[in-house]
Amino acid sequence: MNRNLKDKMVESLTGISVLLIIFIIVSILAVTIAGGWPNLNWTFLSEFPKDGMTKGGIFPAIVGTAVMTLIMAVAAVPFGVITAIYLAEYASEKSVIAKSIRFAVKTLAVVPSIIFGLFGLGFFIGFIGKNIDGIFNGGELKWGQPNILWASLTMALLTLPVVIVSVEEAIRTIPADMREASLALGATKWQTIRKVVIPGSVSGILTGTILAISRGAGEVAPILFTGAAYFLSDLPHSLSDQFMSLGYHIYIMSTQSSNVDATLPIQFATTLVLLLLTFSLNGIAVTLRYRIRKRAK
Repeated sequence: MNRNLKDKMVESLTGISVLLIIFIIVSILAVTIAGGWPNLNWTFLSEFPKDGMTKGGIFPAIVGTAVMTLIMAVAAVPFGVITAIYLAEYASEKSVIAKSIRFAVKTLAVVPSIIFGLFGLGFFIGFIGKNIDGIFNGGELKWGQPNILWASLTMALLTLPVVIVSVEEAIRTIPADMREASLALGATKWQTIRKVVIPGSVSGILTGTILAISRGAGEVAPILFTGAAYFLSDLPHSLSDQFMSLGYHIYIMSTQSSNVDATLPIQFATTLVLLLLTFSLNGIAVTLRYRIRKRAK
């Protein structure tokens, strides 16, 4: 078999793989849009569920998902960026601490999401929350129960490895000559990082944020025990309140509804809303990244 034939075979296999992936994605979107679009209207987006959740809208689930995703990003992105800066700029490759952090990040990346939910239940709710209630609330349950804060922090732990890895890789793409030039001009290590490294890797930071948002917005397992509610008649007013989530709403509709067939249109429409919300958040981040890159050029 000559080299040209091998090249053509490899090219054909890669092309088929790409087409297969595109076909799967288009099929998923087509089925979701076909099933959800006829039921997607302003009433569905602005009303609360009613009649045993077989009618009405998903407004509290939209608000809950958006708030949870925002808190998750605020908690995960800064901590992930700081960790990535330490690993890329300060830690030695032979450092035991750096090796331990990288091992922990890799381990977290492969842990099943349900384990994060159990951890959040035991650590945030059972340990931190109940101790806060014991010290400040006289033992009355406020923080020692599922709420949107603990669910968001649990989700932040889930997405943290994605942020750390993507940001560290972005920081390492900054040429060493730029760092050396900054130091040669008299800048300190921190000034070089703040003025040269971070601005040059903003696109990578936004990429990590995009990936974290995309994963966190649709995850269900980590919030099963830490804050998601089956049904609420009101929106959460504080961080100690439970919340409804789009992903959890879809799960409930498809597994525990009294009439699954009656809720099938709601399932498709809710799935479509979740996709649109995720795409919108990603679109905002991509637009910001594009403008930053354009301004830098």
